[in-house]
Amino acid sequence: MSKNKFETDAIRTQLERSQFQEHTTPMYLTSSFVFEDAEEMRASFTEEKDRNIYSRFSNPNTTEFVDKVIQMEEAEDGYAFATGMAAVFSTFAALLSSGDHIVSARSVFGSTHTLFTKYFPKWNIETSYFDINNPAEIEALIQPSTKILYAESPTNPSVDIIDLELLGDIAKKHNLLLVIDNCFATPYIQQPIKFGADLVIHSATKLMDGQGRVLGGVVVGKSDLVREIYLFSRNTGPALSPFNAWVLSKSLETLAVRVDKHCENALKIAEFLENHSAVSKVKYPFLKSHPQFKIAKKQMKLGGNIIAIEVKGGLEAGKKFLNAIKMCSLSANLGDTRTIVTHPASTTHSKLSNEEQLAAGITPGLVRVSVGLEHVSDVIQDIDQALTS
Repeated sequence: MSKNKFETDAIRTQLERSQFQEHTTPMYLTSSFVFEDAEEMRASFTEEKDRNIYSRFSNPNTTEFVDKVIQMEEAEDGYAFATGMAAVFSTFAALLSSGDHIVSARSVFGSTHTLFTKYFPKWNIETSYFDINNPAEIEALIQPSTKILYAESPTNPSVDIIDLELLGDIAKKHNLLLVIDNCFATPYIQQPIKFGADLVIHSATKLMDGQGRVLGGVVVGKSDLVREIYLFSRNTGPALSPFNAWVLSKSLETLAVRVDKHCENALKIAEFLENHSAVSKVKYPFLKSHPQFKIAKKQMKLGGNIIAIEVKGGLEAGKKFLNAIKMCSLSANLGDTRTIVTHPASTTHSKLSNEEQLAAGITPGLVRVSVGLEHVSDVIQDIDQALTS
């Protein structure tokens, strides 16, 4: 591992320069690579020689991006994907077999929930959910066939915090693989491997890119597990494009400074909303009123850029709030330079039943605010006028 600081590694981890001595890594927009002779080609395909063959397997731009995330998360190895959901699916598909069982936090991204409840059961892979507010029930859900313990922290969309150290202890005690989605926190704020995670997943589309430009995903962790994920992905093809990898690698150079500002803005907005007459509840990890504030302070450097608010008046009030927004964006994305407001019950988590939404902490009036990098007073003014209009 490098002895440099996080910000330095994000900038100075790069490929060796070519004969042109470029200051920044160029784009390698090629689908394949050539060989000097038949023997080099044979040795490359049998992996006796470590080199690029085909960009579905590896590419210099993808390698640089993954190497940066490996250093940031203090992992052993990694692999990059076309999207965050490709990373989630491929991780589970590579490591699980028919008859295996997953124990997962109930509060997960809507598409992840759909994998667990609609698609994995087709292959005889079942999932049991635990309430993030009652982690004591986790061990009661573990079966002889349980292989993976999975969670997001902070959760999507209600920004609950799960004690990663507790999960690490449970996983170790029961010989389970601990897989953590670290998308909301980024490796700048939190490194789950330090708390016992075997694998860490990111949707690089979010704060890693940070500007709403490209899709991407990445998983890092123990080398033997990543090897299995790589072999699965090499044959199934969810690879990250070289161009997107180049964009993401460049984006990581500014991750720390961007996230610092995101979090600074988010805390100020959360504090403002706590005292707003049109809001019944505000959840932000670094507000003292957050139910898991102490846990957040233990495992997170900053509170992140996501705020969950409950608008008084339920579903109709939530709709009126979104319709009254003028500057902020209405979008299902997050982690952008632009502040985004989303109504999870009718968008990102609309495929869940009413009962499933409530169990995951998604009430009809819940609004998720992804705080951007605009001047904080302008964001507050827009949210305030929408709440009071």
